[in-house]
Amino acid sequence: MSDNPREGLDRRDFIIASIATVGATAALAVSAGAANAQDKAAASTAAASGQGTVYTGDVIQGKKVVSALDVNDLEPGQKHLLYFQGVEMPTGQHWYVSVTVAKGAKPGKRVVLVSGVHGDEMSSIHTVQTVMNQLDPAQMSGTVMAVTDVARPALEGMQRRWPNSGRGNDLTDMNREWPGNENGVTAASRHAGLLFNRLLRPNADFAIDFHTGTTGFDVTAFNIASMDVPEIKAMVELYPVGQIFDNHTYPGVLHNAFIDAGIPSFCAEIGAARVLDLEMISLFVEGTMNVLKHHGVLAGPMGRTGKDSGVFTGNSAFPILASAGGLVEYLVKLNDKVEAGQKVAIQRDSFGEVVAEYTSGVAGEMTGKRSDATSEPGNPLVFILFHKAPPEGGETYPE
Repeated sequence: MSDNPREGLDRRDFIIASIATVGATAALAVSAGAANAQDKAAASTAAASGQGTVYTGDVIQGKKVVSALDVNDLEPGQKHLLYFQGVEMPTGQHWYVSVTVAKGAKPGKRVVLVSGVHGDEMSSIHTVQTVMNQLDPAQMSGTVMAVTDVARPALEGMQRRWPNSGRGNDLTDMNREWPGNENGVTAASRHAGLLFNRLLRPNADFAIDFHTGTTGFDVTAFNIASMDVPEIKAMVELYPVGQIFDNHTYPGVLHNAFIDAGIPSFCAEIGAARVLDLEMISLFVEGTMNVLKHHGVLAGPMGRTGKDSGVFTGNSAFPILASAGGLVEYLVKLNDKVEAGQKVAIQRDSFGEVVAEYTSGVAGEMTGKRSDATSEPGNPLVFILFHKAPPEGGETYPE
């Protein structure tokens, strides 16, 4: 779901360029004799030039730490558990990201599975963990790499956005920052740049980014995908879920950063935030295993697909916003078909009197609804997935 548009690119690029210039000037004033600074610079140069895996020399809970990874350097036929050294904190320590690599005994496609870009999305993390737990590298061709906790500071508080201390009390939606900038304005942007340049992009022939609805908003099991890209369409249709949102969505989201880098990718949406929906998770595990079989990473028969689930595809989402404050009662459920003009919700004030009634402006299927019982004016109450003539330019949805 959406966030407000980011700052204008001209202003942002100017700020980034200014910071980079100041940083370069300050670096000249630092004593060249600082050994740890030299080590960091050497590791950075090696990572940026694509020279393979860079180990920092640190070990956390028995797992080696890398600042860059090339899965080709890892022993085949095994699972490898690593930490990736992410962005630096105000304390001078780092945010570390958990990385699991199932390196097949035979060569093949490289797959990247990502979750935890938003800190309140638990079912997405559990989905990736479940897939990885089912893999036997000795029986695989190729490599599956899983990253399950991208936005660590957001995850620690189980909140959607990254708490940023760089400009006072601020929250950054990390899924509007990709592919990031290693010298960016915010910690989230720098973290995204490190991960994308040194971990994700170099190890992906195709990628899947797993999400859920945001806190306070429940969604169906659906995939967001650019269905005009044949390689993406073929993968998305292998999921036994109810809906596909055929839309390019926003600049700055991770799956679009992969696509811009020439890597087929899409976004999986797995129900509500902050909970584990095991029934829904199983659908995405089955679909992801189908995708791995489709690419020859795994052998064996396909499971259920979109044909079995009667998947509904739409290219736009119709939002209904609250016009009053009060308790909201829904007259339809997720995945229900609705018609234009159909009443979908009513709202009552503190006296129990109906103060608003909400109707659909389109024919489609319920894809999302507010899960908090109360709402103030302006909150999104409902999203209805439908199909319309493709709009010119991108669409922005209220969050």
